[in-house]
Amino acid sequence: MPEMLSPKRSRRRSEFTLLLASLLMLGGCSGGDFGRTAADFRNDDMHRWIGAEATGSVGQPASEFQLTDIERQLRDQAYPLIEPPHSRPAWKSVFGDYKPIAAPWRQKPQFDRTAYGRLLIDEPHRSHASRYAQLIDDVRDDLARFDAFFTTADRVISLDRKRNASLKLVSELSPRERNDAVARMEENMLVVQWVQQCLQRRISSYRWALERLVIQAPDNAAATADRLISELAARADHAPVAMQPGPMSGVALRTRG
Repeated sequence: MPEMLSPKRSRRRSEFTLLLASLLMLGGCSGGDFGRTAADFRNDDMHRWIGAEATGSVGQPASEFQLTDIERQLRDQAYPLIEPPHSRPAWKSVFGDYKPIAAPWRQKPQFDRTAYGRLLIDEPHRSHASRYAQLIDDVRDDLARFDAFFTTADRVISLDRKRNASLKLVSELSPRERNDAVARMEENMLVVQWVQQCLQRRISSYRWALERLVIQAPDNAAATADRLISELAARADHAPVAMQPGPMSGVALRTRG
């Protein structure tokens, strides 16, 4: 016969079921499956804030123009490179910890090149080999993202040169339209400079981390890590984007941490 529950036990079971359902609903809101950002955080313009933050950090207004597809792609590809490396391990991502990042022109406190290495060394690992593996994976990820981002950046800057040249040809161009066009060009340039600066910072952080790993736990994997860091540094120093400010004011690029 089925178990007969007393009214008191039945009420407790109902309360527990309701509590469990609430927790599951809250968990679904805070993070997506398998560490992915929840769907309510994702939208086509989820990284639009990058441009507004870049211009705002140097006291410039943001453009009111809608993002073009290629400008949206630029911001989407920029985010993984401006987010500190290894800042969201899988166990944290389920809590929906995606958040905007301050542009380097107003970040306080200033960049700490030791932060990545200290996190890498202090985090629990089964062996020192896994620390080397994590460092190597992070550098390889940056190398994989590098070409995609700068290919997009080159296209964006090239189109902005054409936009800049067309300003004097557009009939009845209003001051607002001109200001928004100039602001968007400035914004795009600053997004690229932001990534360039973050790449130099990452390289500095990777080198600090590798030096500490070598003195704490020498391993042949250090040679692989050093080669990859040097490759990233060489590519960052010769980024395939030639930016010409035109009507844009430009911002001094400080890269060394």
